[in-house]
Amino acid sequence: MVVNSDNKNNKIVYGVVGAGWRAEFFLRIAREMPERFEVCGLVTRDEEKGRGIENTWGIKTYKCIDDLLKAENPGFVVVSVAKEAAPSIIAELAGAGVPVLAETPPAPDLEQLIKLNKLVKGAKIQVAEQYHLQPLHFARIAIANSGKLGEISQVQVSFSHGYHAVSIARKLLRVGFENASINAFEYASPIVAGPGRKGPPEQEKIVSVNREIALLDFGGKLVVYDFTKDQHRSWVRSIRVEARGDRGEISNSEVRYLKDFKTPIEYELKRKNAGEDSNLEGYHLKGILAGEEWIYVNPFIPAKLSDDEIAVASCLEKMNTYVKGGPDFYSLAEASQDHYLGLMVRKAIETKGPVLTKTQPWAEE
Repeated sequence: MVVNSDNKNNKIVYGVVGAGWRAEFFLRIAREMPERFEVCGLVTRDEEKGRGIENTWGIKTYKCIDDLLKAENPGFVVVSVAKEAAPSIIAELAGAGVPVLAETPPAPDLEQLIKLNKLVKGAKIQVAEQYHLQPLHFARIAIANSGKLGEISQVQVSFSHGYHAVSIARKLLRVGFENASINAFEYASPIVAGPGRKGPPEQEKIVSVNREIALLDFGGKLVVYDFTKDQHRSWVRSIRVEARGDRGEISNSEVRYLKDFKTPIEYELKRKNAGEDSNLEGYHLKGILAGEEWIYVNPFIPAKLSDDEIAVASCLEKMNTYVKGGPDFYSLAEASQDHYLGLMVRKAIETKGPVLTKTQPWAEE
């Protein structure tokens, strides 16, 4: 199949495979910004879910990928299914010549990551790792990579699990496919249960949650990984992101650096929203100020989107650019490396000893 990425009215037109919680993010983007995005069809084998999608979202559903591709002309297809099912679907679409935007992670384990990378070599594939495109993370990475803080040698990430956290750490440190020595452990502690995917808790309940702590040493560049289960949804467990260089640091939203050896500069990353106080521009994120500089400007004004939805929409726009010949924004190789490192953190926890990573085929290529 030859995919035409120049779709009607210059909209970004894409298909979706999957009908779960995460797939709905890609549907919401199109609903909130119909002038820019359109879901041309969704594949699900579950008839009941299919009827629900059609009734709720007004999107035509199909029972298989072949039916979708015969009836529609997507610029690319989003694969938003369980990691166990993802490799075969990615391979099927790649074999049909269709560009793929895969959800994270693209495969469940190291063996299947290696197999998938070999199977789809040369195909048009990117991965929808959205965290580095969230406004605050984007701002932190921009400052860390600007040189103002000097050479970044230490990073702490405590906001999400595994590959998500590793992806931010690598970008803050500007680490590529270098190997690491990993030490890690975990312990359980009680906490009042917070909200989940279905919303706020219905009653007070004490649960036991595991906290993972790991040190990843990339030969003089250190990552401290710290994550408690469901921390990213918790109302009482804070997020911590730090990057330290020889001339300054970022600590969450606070930035400190030396203009010269005797002139310290300090400022806070400030979120600026429209619609507050007497502002009548509608309620949305305008961007993030770093002192007097707009370090991040929301590209989707005036849509009412959460930070995560802004990041997902950014993935879709960058995928559209990539399909038309633009650069990678998060390749299958990068996604594989981040998931591999996350798996090795888990291995270090389970073996209670240091783990040394090895250069994988996708890195060699």
